Amino acid sequence: MSSAWIIACDEWRLMRRNAVAALAIAMLLALSIVATLTALTQRQASDALRARYQAQADRAFDGQPARHPHRMVHYGHFVFRPLPALAGFDSGVDAFTGSTIFLEGHRQNSANFGDVRQSSLLVRFGQLTPAFVLHVLAPLVLIFVGFGMIARERERGTLKQLQAHGIAPSAVVGGKTLALAGVALLLDLPVLAALGWMVAAGGAPLSDATAIALGHGAYLAIWVALITAVSALASQARGALLALIGLWAITVVLLPRIASDVALAMRPSANRIETDVAIQRDLRRIGDSHDPADPHFAAFKAATLARYGVSRVEDLPFNYRGLLALEGERLTAGLFDAYAHRQFAAQRAQSGVVALMGIASPTIAARALSMALAGTDLESHRRFLIQAERYRYTIVQQLNRLQALSVSYADDGARNSDPEAARRVRIDPRNWQAVPDFRYRGTSSAEKAAAALPAASVLAGWALLAMLLLRLATRRVAGAVR
Repeated sequence: MSSAWIIACDEWRLMRRNAVAALAIAMLLALSIVATLTALTQRQASDALRARYQAQADRAFDGQPARHPHRMVHYGHFVFRPLPALAGFDSGVDAFTGSTIFLEGHRQNSANFGDVRQSSLLVRFGQLTPAFVLHVLAPLVLIFVGFGMIARERERGTLKQLQAHGIAPSAVVGGKTLALAGVALLLDLPVLAALGWMVAAGGAPLSDATAIALGHGAYLAIWVALITAVSALASQARGALLALIGLWAITVVLLPRIASDVALAMRPSANRIETDVAIQRDLRRIGDSHDPADPHFAAFKAATLARYGVSRVEDLPFNYRGLLALEGERLTAGLFDAYAHRQFAAQRAQSGVVALMGIASPTIAARALSMALAGTDLESHRRFLIQAERYRYTIVQQLNRLQALSVSYADDGARNSDPEAARRVRIDPRNWQAVPDFRYRGTSSAEKAAAALPAASVLAGWALLAMLLLRLATRRVAGAVR
């Protein structure tokens, strides 16, 4: 049996005798189990609720009676973002961004009904998920369990006794590291079991779950190495504890909380009210399809009449009002997309600032990796917004096309004064049923891996730094026993 293994076993024996350490480990294990069960239950309930409401919205849209097509444009439709299978591990930005969008003509609405807007402000401090337990609480327990592993030996003067028995300093540091790594693995077991359940019963991709497990294993290994190194470098156990608590407070609590504020200050972006005002200003500039004297649409009308060789819109082979609706929606949708891409660019710049702060905090990097692999990061939310807008534009233009081809220009103009014309402009409701249902296409495993790569690189850098500190700590222990 190697010296390092003997030291690790002795350290585990001391931990079992330490009531505080045993209680902290037991409490975190219980909390991990509760967080896992709660997160899985909430994820299943939320996803089932969204699926039920989506089916209800689809039935309501398909079940509309005979109407004028433009009435259906303004009737609108709801779409819901389904939760990815690994959202039970890390809910990510879902609580803040919202998951429901109301789609209608001439407008691009934002997502609504995020949990933060409907729940206590305590939600802003983090939801109880397996990821939260690993990111925030597990390092704290490891600190209380391991801060005195080597500093205690130095205070008691037992390092020289270990050397006298032929135990090398590298074996001392290696054994202590191995002991604390065993505790980290024990704390990680409930989360590993949850990931296995998500793969077996929830249909989560095995590659994504494996990558999450490896990433968080590396995160805990970083803390194990840092705690062991600080314990070896400190002259007293009390000093090691204070240094590690300070490191935890800064990297786990402070930096992740202020990262978004720093990013917003460095890369400011327009808020929703400012964006709406700017959009309305630009809408007036590009043209109003309801104004016959509008320059853009006057030129559009002249070009259309010339293309079909007629002098009046009444002589066109389709309903000109429907064509106006098609052109107006094309212009407004292009404007909405331009502002959306501008907002996305600002958010990506802010995310870049947060990612840079991850260099100073492994917790920020671990969170970014977790959300990317779980499919609950900001990029996944943008994916939902983009797909919802494409779907909105498709169904609105499909309805506008029905107005152009299925409703006559004469009836369309007389529908408010002639009851028979009003009856004729109401087309067959089977046209609503022909509109395809919204189908969200989630992020692929390859896309998730690419999104998680920067965070993984930061964690690799922290792992290298921790290993260098361990080497320095080993030299410190070697110097102490000479």
